[in-house]
Amino acid sequence: MKALGYYNGRIGELDEMMIPMADRVCWFGDGVYEAHLCRNYHIFTLDEHVDRLFSSASLLEIEVPVSKQELKDLLNELVKKMDTGDLVVYYQVTRGSGKRNHAFPEGKANLWVTLTPKTFVPSRDPVSLITDEDIRFLHCNIKTLNLIPAVMANEKAKRAGAYECVLYRPGNRVTECSHSNVHIIKNGVFYTAPTDNLILPGIARAHLIRACEKLSIPVSETPFTVDDLKQADEIITSSSTNPCVRACKVDGRAAGMQRQDLFDALYQFIMDEYFEATK
Repeated sequence: MKALGYYNGRIGELDEMMIPMADRVCWFGDGVYEAHLCRNYHIFTLDEHVDRLFSSASLLEIEVPVSKQELKDLLNELVKKMDTGDLVVYYQVTRGSGKRNHAFPEGKANLWVTLTPKTFVPSRDPVSLITDEDIRFLHCNIKTLNLIPAVMANEKAKRAGAYECVLYRPGNRVTECSHSNVHIIKNGVFYTAPTDNLILPGIARAHLIRACEKLSIPVSETPFTVDDLKQADEIITSSSTNPCVRACKVDGRAAGMQRQDLFDALYQFIMDEYFEATK
């Protein structure tokens, strides 16, 4: 298949798949999701993403209709149906189906999967960022389907010709970006926001922290501000589809780009890990 869709056991070409209007994703965006890379038919960081999906679902009291192992087996089986093994693997669980009612419906949750071709091409090219107020709700640690604030922030970045939009809360505390985590290096220390309810505990973020530990780069999981961001020696964003991206501008002004050695070391570690796991 060129692009695959799966819904509660039904499988077909993605463009031909139909979803019932009564699915609560249509009424409320009521569900959680994960997305990550697959190369050579090997799904990268599968265990970590499935664990996070179940964690997100538990926090919203959604019962995933399969076990962790059953979900992993299903994803690996679906990948084999594709014409290429270089893909984005996306899956979500919605609370179920029923008449439009804010109260939870009875019955099982719905499981969606999509597989779309994508070849990951590593790039060291630096990107520009913008900043904007973080107006999302207070459960950013749950990877929910309610993404309108993130969509609007990313569109703002796009219109500004930037790669990402860095979000901040009152007091100028940086949280994360519209669809990635953000970190800084200052005086040789890797700073990243703590995994409280204001950020998603990114899988790529965790891999960067592990890389720092292997490379003897000190890590501080403490809040930092927009001013800290703009005065940092290096600025790095991370996501499952772009795990280590270097920034050179913030709000139109030059920033970061002062510790090429540390960025190169982290970038190479992450790339080596990815290609080793998916060879």
